[in-house]
Amino acid sequence: MLRRALLPAICAMLACQPVLAREVTTRTWVENGVTWTETTVVEVEEPGSERIAGLPRAAVKGVASFGPFEVLDGSRAALVAETDSYSPADFQKMLRAFPGIHVLEMPDCPGTVDDHANLRLGRLIRAAGLATLVPEHGSVRSGAVELFLAGASRSAAPDAEFVVHSWIDDEGHEPDDFAASDPVNRAYLDYYREMGLGPDKASAFYALTNSVPNDQVLTLGTADLARYAALN
Repeated sequence: MLRRALLPAICAMLACQPVLAREVTTRTWVENGVTWTETTVVEVEEPGSERIAGLPRAAVKGVASFGPFEVLDGSRAALVAETDSYSPADFQKMLRAFPGIHVLEMPDCPGTVDDHANLRLGRLIRAAGLATLVPEHGSVRSGAVELFLAGASRSAAPDAEFVVHSWIDDEGHEPDDFAASDPVNRAYLDYYREMGLGPDKASAFYALTNSVPNDQVLTLGTADLARYAALN
């Protein structure tokens, strides 16, 4: 299953920097007899430049890298890229090399390309007792939201953004294509319960993430997420 946040929506959420050009895309659809048009403007930076919460990736370069993780110092690491099937092993290697890490910062997290591995990674984060932290201007998107919820304690700046949408499998199926009791849906509900959400809040949060299809996004603020999961 894949949870990739839309690139245009991601770029629109990041802080503005000097750019070379703008790319404009337009989407038109008909709903209840009314024709709607949506225009998305994407600012394109100079080649080779990457952003993390509006800053160049190099600005948060750590002392060591393990897949999508950057070790910031002996007690802190940051998740700075999408996770994949190798990420659980990357995380374990990082903790073996830096056993004093107890905080995982999440400044700019684009999601995952492997939901199964991502949920395994979340359980590893919880088992290790790491706290998750989204700093000012932080953006946590798609499957990375599950990793934020994995924190033994969770905190986020007031202006942090959490972007959610439904998952999609390799055959194009989304959650509503399966019964609520199907194992594929139960996997997420069970995960949220393990991360400390009560039954009602786990169900409500999963329903919220699935209220938008995979090719769209819903942006939540810190206060919105706090309705479902306890934050420090």
